[in-house]
Amino acid sequence: MCGFVGFVDKKKKKEKLEIIKNMADQIIHRGPDGEGYYADDLVALGHRRLSIIDVEGGSQPIYNKDKTLAIIFNGEIYNYKELKEELETKGYSFQTKTDTEVVLYGYQEWKDELYDKLRGMFAFVIYDKKNQEVIGARDHFGIKPFYYYYKDAEFMFGSEIKSFLVHPEFKKELNTDALKMYLIFQYSVKEETFFKNVFKLKPGHFFHYKNGKLKVDSYFEVSFNKKEENYKEMFDGLEKTLESSVYYHQITSDVEVGAYLSGGVDSSYVVSVAKPEKTFSVGFSYEGFDETDYARDLSEMLKIKNTRKKISAEDFFDALPEVQWHTDEPHANLTDVPLYFLSDITSKQVKVTLSGEGSDEMFAGYNEYNDPLLLRIYICIPLFIRKGIRNVCKHLPHFPGRNTLIRYGLPFNERYIGHGTFMEEDEANEILADKLKNNEKISDILEPVYKKIKHEDELTKKLYIDFNFWLPQDILLKADKMSMSHSIELRTPLMDIDVFRFARKIPNKYLLKKKQTKYLFRDIAAKKIPEEWSKRRKCGFPVPFSKWIREEKYYNLVKEEFNKGYVSKYFDQPYINKLLEEHYKGTKNNGRKIYNIYCFLVWYDQYFA
Repeated sequence: MCGFVGFVDKKKKKEKLEIIKNMADQIIHRGPDGEGYYADDLVALGHRRLSIIDVEGGSQPIYNKDKTLAIIFNGEIYNYKELKEELETKGYSFQTKTDTEVVLYGYQEWKDELYDKLRGMFAFVIYDKKNQEVIGARDHFGIKPFYYYYKDAEFMFGSEIKSFLVHPEFKKELNTDALKMYLIFQYSVKEETFFKNVFKLKPGHFFHYKNGKLKVDSYFEVSFNKKEENYKEMFDGLEKTLESSVYYHQITSDVEVGAYLSGGVDSSYVVSVAKPEKTFSVGFSYEGFDETDYARDLSEMLKIKNTRKKISAEDFFDALPEVQWHTDEPHANLTDVPLYFLSDITSKQVKVTLSGEGSDEMFAGYNEYNDPLLLRIYICIPLFIRKGIRNVCKHLPHFPGRNTLIRYGLPFNERYIGHGTFMEEDEANEILADKLKNNEKISDILEPVYKKIKHEDELTKKLYIDFNFWLPQDILLKADKMSMSHSIELRTPLMDIDVFRFARKIPNKYLLKKKQTKYLFRDIAAKKIPEEWSKRRKCGFPVPFSKWIREEKYYNLVKEEFNKGYVSKYFDQPYINKLLEEHYKGTKNNGRKIYNIYCFLVWYDQYFA
């Protein structure tokens, strides 16, 4: 696990080396164990290394035999030994024991057909010196980040945006076009980031850059192909695939591997299969917001050492500025902060950890996937009637079910955007400063994706949307950024391409059963862990932010941020203060809306204020 940076321009080699080292220093947290650089008249490459495989001999960049190709790589390839054997039969010889060198020679042999052969998490750049070309690729699901800056003759690329800021030709400009959808989704949803001309390379995509021209293409796209196989065949096949994935994610390391452990079925299953020597857990020192007892109890059953930490309100608010700095863009998932502290306690004992991300998207684990019977009946009512009910409810005071009636008065492609939404387009406009209000709609973002699945059933549509938005831009982003903030390599055995190739075949009736989400996965987990863990209802990672800001100390902390001088450039200050006052007095629960706004302002303080 590492971090890389690079750029293409016509500066002298000596000047390039000075710049590239400065850029790499900005992401030293991604790789404190070593550094490496390359520069010529066209390209500069930089790398920070966290030593996991071939600790002594894996420094980067790595070159092919005649030094016409050079690679900088971030990630792990779990099938690299099999690929290496195949390449050796074709006459390739290797100087290191790394997966990085396998990727390099794999590209030399297979070119762009390589990427879909890789089982793992990856982002990398290869410089083809002979053809004066730069090639980059990102893994199937976006487990590893990849950003690039592309403007006029300037082209930069790297694992984190912050590395671009010190390049003398980088022009730092806030992309306010990203703000409205951020408020709605809670994360940066567009391909162009909050920095103008900085883009995300999308999951399953690669690029070629030559003679100032950038061409981006895809090698993989999520799709589903449900099979009507009997339950036992599905059970046996998935069980075998999952255990194989955990095995590969654990053994592909020359250093000790630990595991994150919460009270949920996902991490509990991973730990029960892997049986690492150490697990790590965090909770909150607030009644009703701590699941570390579940983690302790399971660890004791499995005879595994468990290290725990309880996070206070003061811990949370003190850490938030650094958390927002590490995410590169504003990010308002409340679980960022506990994951930051979890990585901190883990880093004191191991360098690699397993985690349970991906199971909910693979096997339909979110409660939103499983509408209650009454709601499924309500959806059968013609849309024009539901729209009328929606319009009436929007003008009524709050009552139980009001928000549901408002939400389900929309067509599916406007109603379901994932799990982060806490406001609609009209309220986002109310929050924004006058000059930033606009007519942009959620459908502008989602419609191109929905078109690809318009004939699928509702559950498949939800899974597809989450694979394309929520998973890479929220769940996997925070997993990478928070673990790497403490130089920890986080591995996700449930978010694996081989697991997906099996999961895409599972019929809906084995995913949801009555009130039970991810039914098949839970059934498999029940062979390894007690029913109390395998059947526990999905509750996420509860964070008491909404309760804290009803305390005077933290209410004042947020209020001070809301009333800084620059805030009026982006938000309607009287309106956001009204949201805060309503929440503080207990007349409305505006906690999540407040947190979205607050995270943007804390992020802005780090990068622009």
